[in-house]
Amino acid sequence: MEIRYLKSLRDNPAAFYDNTEFRDEIKPISLAEISELETLYNNGLAFPIALKELLFLAGDNCYVLDYGSETQSQNDLQEWVREKMLEYDRIIARPFYVLDIYNALDQFVFIYLDEGDDPSVYEGVYSGINETGIQTTDGWIHKLRPNLSDYIKTSVENVCKGQNPF
Repeated sequence: MEIRYLKSLRDNPAAFYDNTEFRDEIKPISLAEISELETLYNNGLAFPIALKELLFLAGDNCYVLDYGSETQSQNDLQEWVREKMLEYDRIIARPFYVLDIYNALDQFVFIYLDEGDDPSVYEGVYSGINETGIQTTDGWIHKLRPNLSDYIKTSVENVCKGQNPF
């Protein structure tokens, strides 16, 4: 697969190059698995190119995303968040795909699947209460980045500087 959007992730396949015991390398999922996910979460339509690249490069493990210790696969990740949304009576009417469950009990990061090849990145805060405990005034969904490639690139750059990607 040609990589057009996530070159920074492709070119930096491990978080800790100098560590021989723990490199935290990206691990892909197969194109067949990606196709199954498209069927399940996008009515059989192709995912945005940037998402396909992410899954192709790092769908099994990505050092700049938290797929959660509770999940064993991308499908588990999608279902875990959807179950959590039900607990809080949250609905997203548009097709979406979960990227990360940072602060897994409180928040998740996702994209809408109908925003083009390099969609914006959003966070959902289940309770509508931010990390300081204050009720947010602008709802429970917030835009984080203008596109997925920028979100991943910035996170990779942070790791390369020795900073936390989250």
